[in-house]
Amino acid sequence: MSSDLWSFSLATYAGPGVEDACLQLQTAGANVCLLLCGLWLEQRGVTCDEQRVRQLHALTGPWDIDVVQPLRSLRMQWKTRAIDDAVLKGMREQIKSLELEAERALLSRLEGVAQAWKQTGAVSKTWLEGLAGTAASPNRDALQVLRVAATGT
Repeated sequence: MSSDLWSFSLATYAGPGVEDACLQLQTAGANVCLLLCGLWLEQRGVTCDEQRVRQLHALTGPWDIDVVQPLRSLRMQWKTRAIDDAVLKGMREQIKSLELEAERALLSRLEGVAQAWKQTGAVSKTWLEGLAGTAASPNRDALQVLRVAATGT
């Protein structure tokens, strides 16, 4: 298992079906960086509690709203026009790189907070549901895809 959250996230995201599962959960309102952090915490055996879930949400919310979402929105706005416009396509790729860098920064911040939490050694299987919020219940299959992929990292 990868020790840092970024490497763990890249390895997990590369798993079969993970990208589609993440997009499904994102569409349902979940934050993919939070979910990947939850998987990482589950794998590390860190106990999940409501205070920690709130702490991770509080850290994620403003960064997601102020940084990640505007970049993603602009990238998606340009999707159709970039097909026929090489300059716009290149700029869209730059925006995509910035979006990925913003997500990497968020994962680094999440890892920084979670590093202080003690590992129990026992897998704690409640992080994903706690961090997915209302997106968890109707998307249990997508959450399971993420869990399966994470066990292979």
